[in-house]
Amino acid sequence: MRGLEILMVDLVVFDMAGTTVYDGDAVSDSFRAALSAVGVVPDPIAVNNVMGLHKPEAIRILLAAAGRTVSDQVVDAIHADFVQRMTHYYKTDPAVREVPGAAAVFRQLRAAGIKVALNSGFSRGIVDVILDRLGWTHAIDASVASDEVPKGRPDPAMIRTLMQKLNLQDAGRVAKVGDTPVDLAEGFAAGCGVVIGVTTGSFSRAQLEEHRHTRILDSVILLPDLLLHAPA
Repeated sequence: MRGLEILMVDLVVFDMAGTTVYDGDAVSDSFRAALSAVGVVPDPIAVNNVMGLHKPEAIRILLAAAGRTVSDQVVDAIHADFVQRMTHYYKTDPAVREVPGAAAVFRQLRAAGIKVALNSGFSRGIVDVILDRLGWTHAIDASVASDEVPKGRPDPAMIRTLMQKLNLQDAGRVAKVGDTPVDLAEGFAAGCGVVIGVTTGSFSRAQLEEHRHTRILDSVILLPDLLLHAPA
């Protein structure tokens, strides 16, 4: 595979569900179940369109689209239900696993001196459950959840927080990798030099290609070849 023109990368920030973590349709299913519990039955496409967002914000959007009153109390209750469902899923479901090769990619990048971080639209509680389930606590250099910053994606706050944690100043030497248009928008909002979409999650190649990007890959397993090999 031909290398990128911009190869100088100090940090790769990966999304979790759909990018490095296989979840089937668990996020969408849990969203729809939590909303159905209060009488809202959103269209699956509408749910797909809010993937990657800070989850309370996604709930607000879906409630508004359904013509329902949007209050902090209602949003908090639905989000709490969603968190409970996702926590149970990630703790117990036998289907939970890494996207094939994800941990090997982390090792390859770190061996090459590139730091590896994870960010997510999930809250910290869910992120920690996933890290523990997959044994990734020490496989990465840092992580950040959407409830640890003032604004979730596509705001650049999570990427900037990770850069601060890892003492990095140049966003142009950061790569962002995710499976949703919101991930791509986040990467460019943060000024990342490389912004890559992957097709292992909620969106197809054709759908991701409609949005600004550096490259679209079929899996994160192709990333080391892209970043670590010199252009042909």
